[in-house]
Amino acid sequence: MRSHKMTKGIEKAPHRSLLYSLGLTREEMQRPLVGVVNSANEIVPGHQHLDKIARAVKDGIRMSGGTPLEFSTIGVCDGLAMNHAGMRFSLPSREIIADSVEIMTSAHPFDALVLIPNCDKVVPGMLMAMIRMNLPSIIVSGGPMLAGEDHGKAVDLISVFEGVGRVKSGQINEQDLESLELNACPGCGSCSGMFTANSMNCLSEAIGLGLPGNGTIPAVHSARIRLAKTAGMKVMQLLSDDLRPNKIINPKSVANAVAVDMALGCSTNTVLHLPAVFAEAGLDLSLDIFDVMSRKTPNLCRLSPAGPHHLQDLHRAGGIPAVVSELSSKGIFDLNALTVTGKSWRQNLQELQARVLDPQVIRSMDNPYSHEGGIAILRGNLAPQGAVVKQSAVTPEMMVQTGSARVFEGEEDAVQAILNAKIRKGDIVVIRNEGPKGGPGMREMLTPTSAIAGMGLDKHVSLITDGRFSGGTRGAAIGHVSPESVEGGPIALVKEGDKISIDIYKGSLTLNVTDKEMEKRRQDFKPLEKEIKSPLLRRYARMAGSASNGAAFRL
Repeated sequence: MRSHKMTKGIEKAPHRSLLYSLGLTREEMQRPLVGVVNSANEIVPGHQHLDKIARAVKDGIRMSGGTPLEFSTIGVCDGLAMNHAGMRFSLPSREIIADSVEIMTSAHPFDALVLIPNCDKVVPGMLMAMIRMNLPSIIVSGGPMLAGEDHGKAVDLISVFEGVGRVKSGQINEQDLESLELNACPGCGSCSGMFTANSMNCLSEAIGLGLPGNGTIPAVHSARIRLAKTAGMKVMQLLSDDLRPNKIINPKSVANAVAVDMALGCSTNTVLHLPAVFAEAGLDLSLDIFDVMSRKTPNLCRLSPAGPHHLQDLHRAGGIPAVVSELSSKGIFDLNALTVTGKSWRQNLQELQARVLDPQVIRSMDNPYSHEGGIAILRGNLAPQGAVVKQSAVTPEMMVQTGSARVFEGEEDAVQAILNAKIRKGDIVVIRNEGPKGGPGMREMLTPTSAIAGMGLDKHVSLITDGRFSGGTRGAAIGHVSPESVEGGPIALVKEGDKISIDIYKGSLTLNVTDKEMEKRRQDFKPLEKEIKSPLLRRYARMAGSASNGAAFRL
């Protein structure tokens, strides 16, 4: 066993002495040592109950003859970091989480790992570490929050963000907003819509690295505790069978993940995270596969913000196994792919008797919400390396638009303009210098998109940025424009009043300026200089790659 490097032999007497100081017995040291990676803290709502999940995982490990040893990682709540400088640290936290797991698992040679994430960057960070370390491993999330209820209507965090704009536009008063504040987030768990955290938890299940139910069992259900115990027991079987992530991750698991992504209408952040995750296995995941899979995978679900349903509804309707069953009926999902159950997806579906239990939540392949997937890739002279939009959350009248550019050098100025009613119907808001390097940190911009929706402009105003959007964003919000502004991408050359054409159906994003004029502007271009006080962000700006490749570090 790998842990024998730390526990076996005369020369390891000092190591055993330290382990004895923890209260471990010699028998516990002789058993497999399983690292339990917990991101619990008291500031992130999705993490406040992870102590209970970890306890259940450790119970499962002990029941199956292992010795669990828990350690922690950091975790950022994107909702709390939104619309201030703290959001610059969210995406960089993904790399730090992955690195911290590598450090702890290499310094202390565990035999296997159970990883317990919740929330936006923790899930991909732990997936990256899981694949990088390639130990028998399993991921089990804390699960989604239940939707709230306000005046008889299901609400969530996005309802509050959009409520700010609705107050500004006179649609509701401040007392209504306070009611939303109190009721939108009723308890623990990752926010209840198909936002980034839940998207990645569902996709970890689709990839085969999480057990069935990992993405959708609500955080407060006892089934979540049972799932955690099962994960603890199952990792011991993975260790016995020497089943590691490199036997699960391969090109067909990549295609499976993207297919489920498109069917669910996941967050556009998956286009950042999946390439970074699969890169750990040496697999190149370009924007092309999202484009290809989107065009052949119908959108079967419309969860908040794209529709009225939440994760609890998806779970009730059959969860990810039901979605997989539906996709496989048309040959879009490869059921021969292996999973951490030790069995193929085909065997899992048979054992679960997976089927769609509510066709309003999970539509059939013959009656989809749309015949293309939830995410679209756009290209053109404004985004030569690509841009991303959650087309399932775009109203039909906004799929094709030509409008005048309203240019802002950062998020804050754009938000003020929107809330002060300086943006008009037909405008196209351009926010630049928010990319991985230029931000730095590629801030998630839920505030401007929510403000546009709250002001009643989401059917009239598009937003284009080299930054990124929350999974809770709805409307014609086009992000990840690459190359980014600081690297001289065409978005840096847009001027106030320029005409921009968007055609999501055709996948095009065009700045209606002549090549001659663009070349003149390029010669005059000077990157916006920012004072970056944070040493971490200075390092991140130097190392971060393009959003088109997941913004992973360039080594």
